[in-house]
Amino acid sequence: MLVNMKEILEIAEKEQYAIPCINTPNVETIRAVIGAAEELNTPIIIDHAQVHDPLIPIERIGPEMLKYAKAASVPVCVHLDHGSDYDFVLRALKVGFPSIMYDCSALPYEENLKRVKEFVKIAHPAGITVEAELGVMASTAEDTHGEDAETRVLTNEDIKEFFTEPEEAKAFAEETGCDALAVCFGTMHGIYAEPPVLDIDRVRELRAAIPDTCRVVMHGASGVEFSQVQEAITAGCSKVNYYSYMAKAATKFVADRVAETDGKIAYHELQEEAFEFMKGYAKDVIKAFKNGK
Repeated sequence: MLVNMKEILEIAEKEQYAIPCINTPNVETIRAVIGAAEELNTPIIIDHAQVHDPLIPIERIGPEMLKYAKAASVPVCVHLDHGSDYDFVLRALKVGFPSIMYDCSALPYEENLKRVKEFVKIAHPAGITVEAELGVMASTAEDTHGEDAETRVLTNEDIKEFFTEPEEAKAFAEETGCDALAVCFGTMHGIYAEPPVLDIDRVRELRAAIPDTCRVVMHGASGVEFSQVQEAITAGCSKVNYYSYMAKAATKFVADRVAETDGKIAYHELQEEAFEFMKGYAKDVIKAFKNGK
């Protein structure tokens, strides 16, 4: 069934688990992620990132996401990830997305606040949940979240410069009325140069500062040890974004299968094997983020 994020995230936080938000840039991934959630009987969030739009436009993939969500036996939220261009956000609304991340985090604080606040006034009366971001989430060249991806190798010490301040997060969430806020405490988009170290104390401080009507979101979970992700969930994160490492694992699986069969495997067979692999991977992610619940 198709839902927006608000209700399922409220339940997740109350029960101290997190709902994975996984990018689904093709039908096989949509099927795999929703199939995993159905087998585990748990809610899931699937999303389309603005950076994937040149590969597959939202007008093509969005209706497929909505179709599979509506037919699912579990609650499925179809979400826009990192919509930084307002025109693109409007395209997502036109397609029918019930949840939007309007990411203005690259702008100065006051402009970020102003734009998100104005969008919330439009979205909430239509029953649409809004996620924002505060503290710029670092991205590497392996990830394409925006044109300002870092070309330098980012160490854990470097990532600290992007951390979200609890008092700013409190003021931002209160004034904008956003339903979810992506915050920075040690993760980044893309592939890590060294094993990431999360500032769990900062997560607790952020959760304590941010109003109860707003959920705390962790981006960049790919590549983070599940034990650390679970600590962040216990500390207050109820939505966790995950994709980069799943995508790379699926690529390796396909390459290995082609090599193992000396290229003789049929495309449709390869496609279905990749689907099963991704479903299994998604199940592992969901189980980890359930945090023992």
